[in-house]
Amino acid sequence: MRIVQLCSPSGDTRVAMVEGDKLRLLDGNESVYALAQAALREFRPLAQTISDCASEQTLDYDQLYRLESEWRVLPPFTHPEPSRCLVSGTGLTHKASADNRQAMHADKVELSDSMRMYRSGLEGGRPKTGAIGVAPEWVYKGCGTILRAHGEALLVPPYAEDGGEEPEVAGLYIVDGEGRPRRVGMAMANEFSDHRLERRNYLYLAPSKLRTCSIGPELVIDPDFSTVPGTVSVERRDRVLWSQPIATGEAKMSHTVANLEHHHFKYDAHRRPGDAHVHFFGADAFSFGQGIELADGDVMVVAFEGFGRPLRNPIRVDRGEQKLVAVIPL
Repeated sequence: MRIVQLCSPSGDTRVAMVEGDKLRLLDGNESVYALAQAALREFRPLAQTISDCASEQTLDYDQLYRLESEWRVLPPFTHPEPSRCLVSGTGLTHKASADNRQAMHADKVELSDSMRMYRSGLEGGRPKTGAIGVAPEWVYKGCGTILRAHGEALLVPPYAEDGGEEPEVAGLYIVDGEGRPRRVGMAMANEFSDHRLERRNYLYLAPSKLRTCSIGPELVIDPDFSTVPGTVSVERRDRVLWSQPIATGEAKMSHTVANLEHHHFKYDAHRRPGDAHVHFFGADAFSFGQGIELADGDVMVVAFEGFGRPLRNPIRVDRGEQKLVAVIPL
């Protein structure tokens, strides 16, 4: 089952099920977050809660997807209070990404810290059921205000050195009233970061991740995440500038999803009842590793089989002058 979150012409938020080239609107719950809360209250599977809310009203998905409708596609999972949505990620879970990081950071050493981190995942990131494996790399992206939808621009701010796509799948979570994390589903994602800043020094990895990012357009309930093939592309002036096959899923990763989830939610602060989490599982490959430099107006395209229509986002470069942020004593 795949669902989308929409904004109506009047500004109301709605949820709809994907039915081929149609979207079937749901009644009774204005957001995916509200649907998840309803499923928790009623002790029912989320998919059943969604099916029971199906209405007779449908929308043309093609028109919405092409951004030609009065309705707008929203990120498929949000919190009504964006500050209560933690956006984070896990890096070095895929071999190609580790190779890219090794090339950026090696600088006359045989094995970089990045490649050591990847290898530690290979050795200990797939523990037996019920056991705890080695901790992965973890990165903070921001809160829910940085999430963008299909078709929305991802920003390179004046203080950034560049911006580039990172095609991934993200896990989407809610913390229930007892403080237990519950996975709502997964979605395609573009983690987007400043690779040139990161290449300057790997200790700049943390600030290189503090950028807008996108998820969607669809949320998949309980997807098959064993092996997920896909494609990442960059389009420039309606032509494909660069494209490459990619793959994700547990069979392609150095960590199991359960191990990644444990190490994210082991912190008490990450298990506050009512909070939402968007957690990226890591990229297989991205254009920066192939020497591609994105320009203003380029369109980044992420597509994974089984996760719905491709996620498309233009890149917008703010060429304004960087301004000093001065702190004023009270």
